[in-house]
Amino acid sequence: MAFLNLHKGNLKQNFEFLKDKFNAHGVAWGVVSKLLCGTEIYIQELLNLGVDEIHDSRISNLAKVKEINAEVKTVYIKPPSKRNLADVVRYADVSLNSELTTIRWISEEAVRQERKHQIIIMVETGDLREGVMGDDLVGFYEKIFHLPNVEVIGLGTNLNCLNGVMPSTDKLVQLSLYKQIIELKFNKDIPWVSAGTSVTIPLMLNHQLPKGVNHFRVGETLYFGADLFDDSTISGMSDEVFELCAEIIEMQEKPLLPTGTLAANPQGEITQIDESLYGQSSFRAILDLGLLDVDPKYLLYDKEEFEILGASSDMLILDLGRNPKKYEVGGLVKFKLKYMGALAILNSYYIEKKII
Repeated sequence: MAFLNLHKGNLKQNFEFLKDKFNAHGVAWGVVSKLLCGTEIYIQELLNLGVDEIHDSRISNLAKVKEINAEVKTVYIKPPSKRNLADVVRYADVSLNSELTTIRWISEEAVRQERKHQIIIMVETGDLREGVMGDDLVGFYEKIFHLPNVEVIGLGTNLNCLNGVMPSTDKLVQLSLYKQIIELKFNKDIPWVSAGTSVTIPLMLNHQLPKGVNHFRVGETLYFGADLFDDSTISGMSDEVFELCAEIIEMQEKPLLPTGTLAANPQGEITQIDESLYGQSSFRAILDLGLLDVDPKYLLYDKEEFEILGASSDMLILDLGRNPKKYEVGGLVKFKLKYMGALAILNSYYIEKKII
């Protein structure tokens, strides 16, 4: 059976590293938990670290956070849909918004529930995902700041989420200026400029973060130690928080090439034959892991040890060559994961989740 390990020591190392850096720069931050897909033992591990602000894009996950600890500040990090507004107001203390109509609905729902709901207005800064256009922002704010049971506590933005537009000092300065304009015009305090996600951390580490930016929403760098500017691991952080382990369920020496009439496999692929490989063989391992769990392109491994040949719905096929590591049936093959691979594995009901 395949399973996923979370190495709590490495997670703590990354958390403490980020905590120290944010404290040094006077920046508040919350942890994005959406990667964990509501896995309760992993959410509890975050809270054990002292995380007091959790962000997620699934309201059921925030409901679970509130069930574990009602005092944790919860933030819903995508524009709410009309059909889940009641739960958003119930389980999220804050939500990210970019639609005037939705904010009016939130106000009405907050009045019904006798709750105060806080809002971060998302601003478009070039990546063309969610966000109010800058030229429309003052008018947008004017229409909502007086709504009952709704409080605007920040301006935010997302970069590098759709078109790959990277954050820059200039873009973040512009967002900070929007905050100043609104505060002066309406005599209202907006506490947060929430311009930071994991991709913005290198700007902070390189002392290029404008002073006005004072709030981050961090997921990927916490879990992978990743510098998303150059796809490296940040010095002082670990890229080994998650470890996927899959068991070998068959290990035999077999020909390199298939025999018989070839047609498309269930994925629509047709094997290409390299005739120079006729007569050659290698050791092949089949793992109890498949496309139902994860796309192999998101698995990280030492390519000197083996090569991934392909996958079916429930099995992953490896070419071990002459099997220099002496793998055998019942043994484990271990992988590190790219972000999207971890997301798939954590969302799989069939992969056991463990803490090391």
